[in-house]
Amino acid sequence: MPTKPTYFTARRRLLQLAGTGALAGFAAPLAFAQDEYGQALLKGAGSTFVQPLIQQWIKQYRDGQLGAHHAAGNAGLDGDMLGRAALDYEAIGSLAGLQRLQAKAVDFAFSELPLSGRALSAQGLLQAPIVLGGVAIVAHVPGLKAPLRLDGATLAAIYRNRIKSWNDPAIAALNPGATLPALAIVPVHRIEGSGTTYTLTRYLSTQDTEWRDAVGVDAVVGWPGNVSARGSSGMARTVSATSGAIGYLDAVQASAARLSVVQLKNAAGHFVVPNTAAIEAAARSSPPWRAEPGQDELPTYVNAPGSASYPIAATVLAVLNQLPAKGGDRRARNFLAWALANGQSSARNLGYVALPASTAQQVRAQLQLT
Repeated sequence: MPTKPTYFTARRRLLQLAGTGALAGFAAPLAFAQDEYGQALLKGAGSTFVQPLIQQWIKQYRDGQLGAHHAAGNAGLDGDMLGRAALDYEAIGSLAGLQRLQAKAVDFAFSELPLSGRALSAQGLLQAPIVLGGVAIVAHVPGLKAPLRLDGATLAAIYRNRIKSWNDPAIAALNPGATLPALAIVPVHRIEGSGTTYTLTRYLSTQDTEWRDAVGVDAVVGWPGNVSARGSSGMARTVSATSGAIGYLDAVQASAARLSVVQLKNAAGHFVVPNTAAIEAAARSSPPWRAEPGQDELPTYVNAPGSASYPIAATVLAVLNQLPAKGGDRRARNFLAWALANGQSSARNLGYVALPASTAQQVRAQLQLT
């Protein structure tokens, strides 16, 4: 069994530290070493998966496109509106963003790593879904004319180094008529604590019964391979520059980088790509979500049923302090409520998927009343 990397603390260690109060001391050096905010009045950090959307939201918010003002109940937000240069977000990965939040270095974090109800209660945190997106599998296979097709079992075998060449019979069987090169496969993984890694490994654990013990389901896992990349942009650059590479990142940035996106076989046996229609289908096929303080259960759309559903859909979560005790907490609620009410068209335009209307309404109520 491979040794798990220790450069970043894995999510399970994050949850352990959350109950002891030790996390703040662990994360503080990272927070100060990577501080890029200057005088921003509202600071966020975390997911690179959602970075293009956050950049768009920040621009709209800074430019004064605030829409209806939102105030958390009895939070004293009247007259506390943000200025045009008041908001900044640092895309450093989901796990690092949570660490910065615990270290009190930021006011909110975006993450695809769900925290347990116990951890939320111990640290006085609230988490809520904000937007959905697809984890694209991307491949650099020279000479391939048609889109590559894979299923979950084959993808898991590739990442476990059990399938090592692009002309392997298992891949050929999924791509009849395609001329596959006798080229070594180069699996690329994220090196930092990544919510995208968590979503992918969670999916692969449903496709390979040995995956959880052999590799893991977490933000940082024991990848058998040694080719790594940092952030979604680093993944895009590495796959693009490496002949034979396969990797994973959010579908929006995969499209922007003009990478070849794999058609992935879903639970119904259909090959689909992570476009908005396929993510929406995954959301529709899942049970409706109900907001409850401190809950463990959050919207999950991995391996969702339905002929049109994409199997690796991610839920982007906002994590913030449960009680709005200071200005940054209240401003964070303002921004998130604005995003849910006014930022969903930007999400759709970029290729993300807005929350179902009922879910968005519940989250806004959660921000208002808790």
